[in-house]
Amino acid sequence: MPRKRNAENAGLPARWRNYHGAYYYQVPHGQEEQWEGKKQFRLGTSLPEAYKEWARRLELTTQKASTIAQLLDRYSLEVVPEKKPTTQAQNAVAIKRLKAVLGDNAMESLRPQNVYQYLDARESKTAARREVEILSHAYTKAVEWGYLDKHPFKGEVRLKGLKARTRYIEDWEVVEMLALESRRKVGSVLVIQAYIRIKLLTGLRRGDMLRLTMSDLKDDGIHVTPAKTEESSGKSIIYEWAPDLKAAVDAAKVVRPRISNFLFCNRMGDGYVDEESGRAGGWDSMWKNFVERALEETEIKERFTEHDLRAKCASDAESLEHAQQLLAHADKRTTQRIYRRKAERVKPLKDKFK
Repeated sequence: MPRKRNAENAGLPARWRNYHGAYYYQVPHGQEEQWEGKKQFRLGTSLPEAYKEWARRLELTTQKASTIAQLLDRYSLEVVPEKKPTTQAQNAVAIKRLKAVLGDNAMESLRPQNVYQYLDARESKTAARREVEILSHAYTKAVEWGYLDKHPFKGEVRLKGLKARTRYIEDWEVVEMLALESRRKVGSVLVIQAYIRIKLLTGLRRGDMLRLTMSDLKDDGIHVTPAKTEESSGKSIIYEWAPDLKAAVDAAKVVRPRISNFLFCNRMGDGYVDEESGRAGGWDSMWKNFVERALEETEIKERFTEHDLRAKCASDAESLEHAQQLLAHADKRTTQRIYRRKAERVKPLKDKFK
């Protein structure tokens, strides 16, 4: 009876296994000579390293892809490893689903109606849209790699956008959050509350907040290079010191469970973000517990997220331009559509017929 693939192997290419801290390829019978005579070939300890070794061995980059599965294989090898770890994992799952449905079809046979059929057939429309976005990018690369002369459905398929979240956290709700009683002198609730204060003053993303170190706190302010722009524009932001921001940062230092180079650290003094996976499991658990307590022990009745706090910062900013600067958005339309959630106040005209 075949073994079921465990969670660690979910989304990996066929015949791949992740165990003992490394990625292995199960060599098909009769092909051992191409893999140094081994039945299990060690590809590497990280996904990017494993993908590159696999590509080198199979020489996929020089082969002519003919099916959608082969196109997605090359996309997995060359494009996915350049993305953030969490995005790599999400792409791997999406590619697995795409290959299961469309993989055997000839690359040039795909038509816009096939894409719409794929969207209609998937129960999770949000996931389906993300998968089609990856498929579209793979076809863009197919044109770049010389497989096709033209993208078969770019501009032809309209993906209905996700409805923007509208939850606006009221000031009284923040007061309730900050008044939640801590059962410890340091850590846990006190850390979350200090985090909330800084988030509402700066609008920093979760990853950028959790990566803040003491060396980022300079004389003129908090120096941040947002992770989303680090590998593109590399643009940095300085959040200038103001009395409220300085007090919030000082409070965050005091409630840490241990003296650390990180402004937000766990009991061991380490940062919460696992840079290899991009996840922050310990922080997510602590945040979830805080939200549950707030819903149970305060007057807050509607669930809130970290994005809602970021949106409150943008909504409370004095202008759209200021909100855009705080959130480090390249396009103010993103700030307006997703993060400016307060109802716009409009003054009526004067009655000139009185």
